[in-house]
Amino acid sequence: MKKLALLGLAFALSFGAMAQIQTPQPSPSSTLTQKVGLTDVTVEYSRPSMRGRTIFGDLVPYGKLWRTGANQNTIITFSDDVKVGGKDLKAGSYAVFTKPGEAVWEVIFYADTNNWGTPQNWDASKVAATVKTEVYPVEMPIETFTITIDDITNNDALFGILWEKVYVGVKFEVPTQQKAMKSIEAAMAGPSGNDYYAAASYYFEEGQDIAKAKEWIDKAVAANPNAFWMMRKQSLIYAKSGDKKGAIEAAKKSLAAAEAAGNADYVKMNKDSLAEWGAK
Repeated sequence: MKKLALLGLAFALSFGAMAQIQTPQPSPSSTLTQKVGLTDVTVEYSRPSMRGRTIFGDLVPYGKLWRTGANQNTIITFSDDVKVGGKDLKAGSYAVFTKPGEAVWEVIFYADTNNWGTPQNWDASKVAATVKTEVYPVEMPIETFTITIDDITNNDALFGILWEKVYVGVKFEVPTQQKAMKSIEAAMAGPSGNDYYAAASYYFEEGQDIAKAKEWIDKAVAANPNAFWMMRKQSLIYAKSGDKKGAIEAAKKSLAAAEAAGNADYVKMNKDSLAEWGAK
């Protein structure tokens, strides 16, 4: 009995050791990341190889939906809204399916990325965009399935698929101009009220230049006239600077705004300060 138990233990250990053996995957996974203009583009896919096989028209039939790679879905992610083939595509992740043809491919961006291969039940409502693109022959055979982001400019790029002696590319456009203009306008307009408030608060808490803190908190309050918490900070900064009259005036305004907003904490804090400063 003891020998049987030892034999079983030895078998279990040998099986466990076998289960830990690592071997190369036939279609290794790959991640491609690329900045196009101001937009982040990521492609996650698996890369099968030809291994002497005829691919298009045989292993991958013409006119049939293909997973575009191997294993789990090939997934492309855009950090911004883009256009693919001139069609609007919201920011997010999409499975890339294709219908290869001898002269033209259909490239399909599908909203459901949780599939192994093609979906068991195709849902047309999840098709975010479909683009037809011309096939370009490649002279030298491409052994391993490859996806590229090429011909990159500030405003667009090509999502490319290469395998065997075939290349297809889908142009996508990114909103670089809109994002850049918005950034420039914001910078040229200067800091926001919240930026001034944060800077003033830091100077106040850290005992830095109180005159500068006073200047910044005034700008913050001017941009946010109903922000009782900003006016509260304004009163404290004025008090620290020695301007008790200004502190009392700011605290009264903060008190009125806090009462209107129903914020009991700020009502109490302002009343306590006003009493401490001898307000009438």
